[in-house]
Amino acid sequence: MTRWTKTAAVALVTVLVVAACSKSKTTTTSPTTKAPAGGTTTTGPKSTGTLTACMVTDTGGIDDRSFNASSYQGLTDAKAADPNVTPKYLQSTAQSDYVPNINSLIQQKCGIVVTVGFLMGDSTQAAAKANPTQNFAIVDYSYSPSLPNVKALVFNTAEAGFLGGYLAAGMSKTGSVATFGGIKLPTVTIYMDGYAEGVAYYNTKHSTKVQVLGWDEKTQNGTFTGDFTDQGKGKNVTQTFIQQGADIIFPVAGNVGLGAAAAVQQNGNSVHMLWVDTDGCVSAPQYCALFVSSVEKGIAVSVKQAVLDAANGTFTGGNYIGRLANDGVGLAPFHNFDSQVPAALKTEIEQAKTDIIAGNIKITSPSQPTS
Repeated sequence: MTRWTKTAAVALVTVLVVAACSKSKTTTTSPTTKAPAGGTTTTGPKSTGTLTACMVTDTGGIDDRSFNASSYQGLTDAKAADPNVTPKYLQSTAQSDYVPNINSLIQQKCGIVVTVGFLMGDSTQAAAKANPTQNFAIVDYSYSPSLPNVKALVFNTAEAGFLGGYLAAGMSKTGSVATFGGIKLPTVTIYMDGYAEGVAYYNTKHSTKVQVLGWDEKTQNGTFTGDFTDQGKGKNVTQTFIQQGADIIFPVAGNVGLGAAAAVQQNGNSVHMLWVDTDGCVSAPQYCALFVSSVEKGIAVSVKQAVLDAANGTFTGGNYIGRLANDGVGLAPFHNFDSQVPAALKTEIEQAKTDIIAGNIKITSPSQPTS
């Protein structure tokens, strides 16, 4: 599959209305989030002039506590590293906003335009081909062949999802865990694939029969809410899983996951969950006590690198893949659960990570990026 999904939070304070986009907002401030671990570090000279780093959100919104928020954190982190960088974003409330938002930012002479999400792949490609001197970066989508003016940032989250699934199976008391997605996209199902494979590997190692509700990797069918925003749907789906016996829930659904957290919270200490994309104890701290861990991808760091490359005049297109091997994906700390996760299970998870990197464990998700 070639197509493609820690600093303190500050308040969102400045909103500029952009006439060209009737449903869009522009701002130069940071949403509530922090960058997950992973990606690469930046060296090299500071820019000699100013650069406006612009971003188009997906419909989940700038403060989705997931991939939109992490992407914008990359812009604000770039500003922290280089004061000549000015972050700005346009928010999409519907898929029809993608093209006008991208075109508006091009007209505003942005030094780089960052688009977020698999669904913006075609719109970004069209804009990049029509504007060959404009720098772009896109999160969760890649091109074959790659485009010279687009840095595609994709992540093999099946690897990190595998570790999350192994952890969930090892922590489950009921023998049932669950996962569900927002929209059925490769950047969503790749997490669910890895999660299911991790559970299956735990069963093989321990002769157990932990089952995964909500996803069948073989048929690529499972449970989806149909969006990344409706928390009510997330709560309802999670309540159903809990009624079916699941005690570790893994939502791959952006803000919808907050609804899942609300449902888990109502069940006291008998049910827990994993967060997705970012460290949930940072991006959704009100629910930190529920998160055994989080399955992260290093969006913020990779976006920051692309922005600074544009500012430094060293920007190049091509595809970047975040993996366990380059710390582009991984598990967040256990936080409140650190003393509850058995030492033997922690050791097994580290060994699984080593074996994935070495190729001794083969991830089979069909949604893994290959180039």
